[in-house]
Amino acid sequence: MAQSVPPGDIATQPGTKIVFNAPYDDKHTYHIKVTNSSARRIGWAFKTTNMKRLGVDPAAGVIGCSHRCLLQCVRLRAGGTDTNNDRVTIEWTNTPDGAAKQFRREWFQGDGMVRRKSLPIE
Repeated sequence: MAQSVPPGDIATQPGTKIVFNAPYDDKHTYHIKVTNSSARRIGWAFKTTNMKRLGVDPAAGVIGCSHRCLLQCVRLRAGGTDTNNDRVTIEWTNTPDGAAKQFRREWFQGDGMVRRKSLPIE
């Protein structure tokens, strides 16, 4: 059963943080590459600390073993609020054996193991 096995590693590019340059009164887009380096297909989902300021498109999906996907992280106007703790977090888990290639939120709600990686916004 795939969900009883710990999810393998992923690599993100950038690997440690996302940097948006000024001016902050415009919408900025930053590309994030996610690579599944494990031997199993994974389901993944991005979360942000403030959905009004940050968004990721697509926000969730499935990546086959040894495959990658390209995402867009969009920073909307900062609006004079404190943005020091802004970050995006990717969560991933193995997809169940025989599951369709379409993302399912319930993969993250059962007893299966979920891993996380946070990328602070600078």
